[in-house]
Amino acid sequence: MVKGRKGCAPGTSGRSRPGAAGLPENPNACVHYEEENLKDIWLAGGCFWGVQAYMARIYGVAEVTVGYANGTTENPSYEDVCHRGTGHAETAHVRYDPARMDLPALLEAYFDIINPTLKNRQGNDVGSQYRTGIYYRDTEDLEIIREVVAQQQEKYEKPIVTEVLPLSAYYLAEEYHQDYLEKNPGGYCHVDLSSLENRRPPRVDPDQYEKPDDAALRKTLTEIQYGVTQNDETERPFTNEYWDHTERGLYVDVVTGEPLFSSRDKFSCSCGWPSFTRSVDPDVVTYRLDDTAGMKRTEVRSRAGDSHLGHLFDDGPPEAGGLRFCINSASLRFVAVRDLEAEGYGAFLPLEK
Repeated sequence: MVKGRKGCAPGTSGRSRPGAAGLPENPNACVHYEEENLKDIWLAGGCFWGVQAYMARIYGVAEVTVGYANGTTENPSYEDVCHRGTGHAETAHVRYDPARMDLPALLEAYFDIINPTLKNRQGNDVGSQYRTGIYYRDTEDLEIIREVVAQQQEKYEKPIVTEVLPLSAYYLAEEYHQDYLEKNPGGYCHVDLSSLENRRPPRVDPDQYEKPDDAALRKTLTEIQYGVTQNDETERPFTNEYWDHTERGLYVDVVTGEPLFSSRDKFSCSCGWPSFTRSVDPDVVTYRLDDTAGMKRTEVRSRAGDSHLGHLFDDGPPEAGGLRFCINSASLRFVAVRDLEAEGYGAFLPLEK
């Protein structure tokens, strides 16, 4: 089953809180997610209206619902939670694709919108239902959560009081609470959605990357770079420049400079060529059938330069989506993190850091 946003809407206008110009566009609007690849985490961060609107706009998040978690009664109503001491926390159930957004980065985004040193309060909302909490079902997540909390504690003098507990129960809130700020653009919530601007995945404009003419390419490219990118050749494994390269930075098309892959998505592979789980922007690569050499493979090419890059296989790390972009080093130029700003790739600094 493929998950996706209904109607593939590019964004929603309206106000998330007084003074806000509108809800930010949703980078997941037209992303399709495979059900079997999704993982779950439950996050309590005060008023769940804003938590839902915020988490739904983190790239890599497929679906968010809101409800009541870890209380003492079954199927509570909003009135029960607010006035009858059921012990539930207003909570967002976040379903995410770890190939696009891993749990540490997701939790870092969560901590950006809460004050984890406040007990039973966020913004103007006071009560145990507004406590902060991270609830999990996968026991393997616990170590990751603890590491993130420890890192966050370094930012505060006061102790963090955010709960870290197994999820004991989660009940969906009433329908009118679901996507509340989408339905009620004037609704109040303490969550500052403007911080999402710093978490947008970079989008690459192909018009910024022009392919030089053939004469210029023959002057600027080495023999192997020209042969691979222009004549669809393949370099030798294990002897190429980047197959075991581990420095942090960005890999761009050697022909045009168009950003293609991030070191964050590079993984060690015994194939002898650089291997990545994804491209920095789904649109920067194109695909076509390659039936040469007696095989049927999926060829990967760059968008702006139409450079031959390599091939796509489905034997990549399962926890990162299962894809392996097997790329020729000769098709790439590496830009280290320290040089991104100077070379015009400053938008990718958050991704690399």
